[in-house]
Amino acid sequence: MKSHKSLKYFRFIAIAEGISFLVLLFIAMPLKYFAQLPEAVLYTGWIHGLLFILFCILLLLVTINFSWSLKKAAIAFIASLLPFGTFILDAKILRKESARN
Repeated sequence: MKSHKSLKYFRFIAIAEGISFLVLLFIAMPLKYFAQLPEAVLYTGWIHGLLFILFCILLLLVTINFSWSLKKAAIAFIASLLPFGTFILDAKILRKESARN
């Protein structure tokens, strides 16, 4: 039986992970290097790391629950490594998958 909750949680975590990645890249990193505030990266990086781990766990659950191909799972994983990737993933794959189920 497919778990619709796992897809719902995955979509939420994917967006949260994407936001945390952008904050890390475009706010925390400049604060560290231009304003000498390394704490910005410390805390933002910790939050982003936690969200990335949750993303990977939920990606595994969704891949199993919805019988995703290795290609689809790999695309989702690669999207998490690219700025704005999880937003594109949500728009191109996750919304359609959610509507289908």
